[in-house]
Amino acid sequence: MTKQVSGEQVYVLPEGAQRVLGRDAMRINIAICYAVANIVKTTLGPKGMDKMLVSDLGDIVITNDGATILEEMNVDHPAAKLMVEIAKTQDKEVGDGTTTSVVLAGNLLRKAGELIDQNIHPTVIIKGYELAVKKAEEALERVSEPVKSTDVETLNKIGLVSMGSKGIGNDSEKRKIAEIVSTALLQVAETKGGKHKVDLDLVKIEKKAGGEVMDTQLIQGVLIDKEIVHTGMPKSIKDAKILLLDAALEIEKTETDAKIEITSPDKMEAFLQQEEKMMRDMVDKIAATKATIVFCQKGIDDLVQHFLAKKGISAVRRVKKSDMEKLGRATGASVSSSLEGMKESDLGYAGSVEERKVGGEAMVFVEKCKDPKSVTIFVRAGTDHVVSEVERAVVDARGAVSSALEDGKYVIGGGSVEMEISRELHAYAVQIGGREQLAIQAYAEAMESIPRALAENAGMDVIDTIVSLRNKHKEKDGKTFGVDVLAGKVSDLKPLGIYEPMKVKRQALVSATETSRLVLRIDDIISSRGGRGGGGGPGGMPPGMGGMEGMD
Repeated sequence: MTKQVSGEQVYVLPEGAQRVLGRDAMRINIAICYAVANIVKTTLGPKGMDKMLVSDLGDIVITNDGATILEEMNVDHPAAKLMVEIAKTQDKEVGDGTTTSVVLAGNLLRKAGELIDQNIHPTVIIKGYELAVKKAEEALERVSEPVKSTDVETLNKIGLVSMGSKGIGNDSEKRKIAEIVSTALLQVAETKGGKHKVDLDLVKIEKKAGGEVMDTQLIQGVLIDKEIVHTGMPKSIKDAKILLLDAALEIEKTETDAKIEITSPDKMEAFLQQEEKMMRDMVDKIAATKATIVFCQKGIDDLVQHFLAKKGISAVRRVKKSDMEKLGRATGASVSSSLEGMKESDLGYAGSVEERKVGGEAMVFVEKCKDPKSVTIFVRAGTDHVVSEVERAVVDARGAVSSALEDGKYVIGGGSVEMEISRELHAYAVQIGGREQLAIQAYAEAMESIPRALAENAGMDVIDTIVSLRNKHKEKDGKTFGVDVLAGKVSDLKPLGIYEPMKVKRQALVSATETSRLVLRIDDIISSRGGRGGGGGPGGMPPGMGGMEGMD
């Protein structure tokens, strides 16, 4: 690319680089983002469809989880990557609502594109959107309802709604999983200053194909995907006293190079006996604590295994650090970094420790702990694909219920809260006036994309549904009306228990608005991909996303 400066040509970008300016750049970015939103739009709600994603290596993922779809899709265009970022942020912050945030962002940008075509400057649109999101957050706060940790039924419903779109079985199976998730989170939640705090890492999720979805269970303790090291050790221990050890139960090699010269068989014998004595001492120190099972983060020598088995002490080796921490929180044990100074008070307790064969592999179940502060959800299903989807459903439910617990508020789902925000924004736009009014109205219309998608996915008439919802929300007692997807009509969703955490909705609004603002401020795309011979897609797009803007 060249520039004329006082009659001379100056080379700015390498040959083969592409540049798209002004309106064209905006149109391309908006089209790409809207295309990405349309890919995930069909997965929204209980009647949403699934996507089959096939990797370069032929690995197959079947899911309708927004974050998983965008992560596995391998998008190439920079604007599309921004949409993937929304999903990642949403997933990291609240663990649910990824599809909602991406669909909202896509529609906010499409509406902005229509305003740009009417010669409204992007800065004016951004200002309008910022006013709108502030008002939307206020409206969200106003229509929210409080939820306490004692209100288990409401938490169960929140979990049930969050995984409503996952094709993981019938209602009773989903209800069972929702109850498991709520129970697990309430078990590990900590109260600080009247507020609940939930560390999601303390609810471990283990999965194993085999059995059916109803076999999914909550373990009041930790499930370790390892086996007991020696066949002579007890495989089932009642009232187990647990020792957690972050030290190798073997003779450690010296850090520096060392050479031992043995000149006679007697010395060899003495050397071996000394080695054996050291190992016996290790086992004696463990036995002195009265431990019945040892979880070791490092290796255990074969001879040590033999001596432990002789004393009737079971052992598991090479346990992950994260699992050691969870075992500590579940059983009340302290992790010992050395064999010196170990006391009986360092031990943890579990009502049962047992090695069981699951799907042909041995796993150690540490169960029946007293008030464990770390628990495990053991996910089962018939095939690998289904078990992975059930795991994603559990992750979503875990995110939704923990958000409701921490925030203490929920709203009515099914597009109901979006319609209420839309109604308030239309009224607010008139008060603001000026060109920003058009941007606020565009934001209000974009909010309707959620009930639209729900109605579309359920095979309902979209226009009739939106008109009916608008009329209902104008009435005094119509604030909780939304799309009853299962019945295929507009109805009051509060009695049906269609609840969603307010925190998830707020995060979706903020993420979608911020990304829209980011994309609308771009007026120049410079793709300096020299060496490819300028072989980009149409309109200066990288090759992987060429022509995507036509998707709908």
